[in-house]
Amino acid sequence: MQRFALVLALLASCHDDPPVTYPTIANFDQSKLPLGAGDKVNLTVFYGSHSIQAPYTLDSSGVIAVQFIGDVIASGKTLGELQKEIHDRLADGYLQEPIVSLNLVELNSQTLSVAGMVGKNGNIRFTPGMTITDVIAQSGGFTPLARKNMVKVTRTQNNAKQTYKLPVEMMSEGERPNFQMMPGDEVFVPERPW
Repeated sequence: MQRFALVLALLASCHDDPPVTYPTIANFDQSKLPLGAGDKVNLTVFYGSHSIQAPYTLDSSGVIAVQFIGDVIASGKTLGELQKEIHDRLADGYLQEPIVSLNLVELNSQTLSVAGMVGKNGNIRFTPGMTITDVIAQSGGFTPLARKNMVKVTRTQNNAKQTYKLPVEMMSEGERPNFQMMPGDEVFVPERPW
């Protein structure tokens, strides 16, 4: 009986007490993300009564070949910057009053990393609206030894690192609000001590 009480006391002392407050909204503007290799965009240009449409996938060079103006460096530019450059170059003697629309189809260049007690460690593709529970699921879920309510997410913003300890198991059960991910986040699932 004494041994049983000792085991219960030990288990009680090891219980995670996850933090109550953490950000539930990702504070970033998707339109400010730079384009990179693997990203897919659709370009539509209206001029007079004509239009052209072209899908592009950025390769490692980050250059796209646009009708009438040739090569345009897309990598490292935001969608808005790239759209403006294409517009300005087309309007500079090629087309009269072009209307340029550039839409992001797939954001493949932005990733985040996952390590620790999950099925698969490594980088996964970031998608806008992704939550920590999505990340754990895409990483193969928790291993049996995972400390599910003390998952660490390290985020770098404005050259400062911030680490959040998250109760992911409680989030997946609907007991706590989910945590929105950002590109570049580093997720670490520690091993439970018991």
